[in-house]
Amino acid sequence: MKYPLSPDVKPEFCTTGSFMRLPSSRENAKLAVVGMPFDTAASFRVGARFAPQAVRQASMTLFPYHPIHKVFPFDECNAIDIGDVSVIPHNIHRSYELIEKAMSDLMKNGIIPIGIGGDHSVTLANLRAAAKIHGPVALLHFDSHTDTWDTYYEEKYWHGSPFIRAYEEGLLQTDKVFQIGIRGTLNHPGDLDSSTELGYNVITTPELKKRGIEDVVKEVKKTIGDTPCFLTFDIDFVDPSCAPGTGTLEVGGLNSFETLEMIRSLQGFNFIGFDLVEVLPPYDPTQITSLLAATIIHDFASLVALQLKEEQEKENPAAKSL
Repeated sequence: MKYPLSPDVKPEFCTTGSFMRLPSSRENAKLAVVGMPFDTAASFRVGARFAPQAVRQASMTLFPYHPIHKVFPFDECNAIDIGDVSVIPHNIHRSYELIEKAMSDLMKNGIIPIGIGGDHSVTLANLRAAAKIHGPVALLHFDSHTDTWDTYYEEKYWHGSPFIRAYEEGLLQTDKVFQIGIRGTLNHPGDLDSSTELGYNVITTPELKKRGIEDVVKEVKKTIGDTPCFLTFDIDFVDPSCAPGTGTLEVGGLNSFETLEMIRSLQGFNFIGFDLVEVLPPYDPTQITSLLAATIIHDFASLVALQLKEEQEKENPAAKSL
């Protein structure tokens, strides 16, 4: 049987609860969906613990073929959905350990994970796993906030600090970190400096709109090259008119079409992992945020499928001409 099951094979509402009804295991898996339902490091709204199941439910309406990239990403990657990490809701450090183990176990077996958060604190655990397997990595970070604030109420581990902690732990190649889509009001005039002083590249939403997606992606590709790269996507990168179900909304972002255009332009990177965070189903009554999140994950999978094809063609150049 081919996976994921198409709605013309089995009705969308008949589901196992996995992303696009993927199996939990199969031979030669190269891609895995992983739920990370931890949200008690959020500073305002909570509820992202329910995002993995909501995004999976929204994925039922998606079809298996990607018409832009011309791939069946989940089938071509032998994708699986291993369910949720059993996080500890009141203990961030034990949750980090559990998430890191789940992600590193996949990576060391040559499986690229796509994590569904959870608040953005979970990305620190994902980067720990990535650095354990690949050494310090490049990072593509789509967000309206830099998440490089040092402390909040004197707490160092929360959803606004994963990328300053990652810097301190040596998990990143700092000159190959791009924070894209930053916007909104600030607590202090120098808040953005907290990222640039770490060596990160910050591209605000106004700059992105002025320069255009093509120009920005060209710069990112030139800088990162073939360095192993982790992509983290906070759904508040998107304008709240298109993604209202999130914790800390910032107006003036890209719409859903522009967002997909941005993601679909990211071909040619050496991706070793992804996550998508900060979807809050309690604030998403019409499921448009969850559906956008599921669609973005479909696009992540398509990037992986293209990446695997390119790797196979390098190993066997004759196959390209067939």
